[in-house]
Amino acid sequence: MSGRVQQFREFREKMNQRILDQKHLPINRFFTLDTKAYEDGALDAMTKEFAGLSASMVLRCDDCISYHVVRCKELGATDEQLFEIFNVSLVAGGSIVIPHLRRAVELLDELNASDATS
Repeated sequence: MSGRVQQFREFREKMNQRILDQKHLPINRFFTLDTKAYEDGALDAMTKEFAGLSASMVLRCDDCISYHVVRCKELGATDEQLFEIFNVSLVAGGSIVIPHLRRAVELLDELNASDATS
């Protein structure tokens, strides 16, 4: 697993646990709602992750972009599929999305390199 991916996952898990351990009901409910939103339903989980990725790119949230790129790859998304989503995001969000596109592609390359060595 690449350094950036590992750091992202470890930090996310650590801080999510820290937040959930506070047992703040509205926050815990929101976390549950977020998790449930991406489960299979009328749309499959990967389609929902693609939607989340595109929205995250347009909103320019690097943490969210990283999360959705990782999840898309875990669910079997191909690079070609991800580049289609990147394109939709770029068209919807405009040139301000380009720096986030660069980081998303860098992360994708790290994930692919990690897959090639495992």
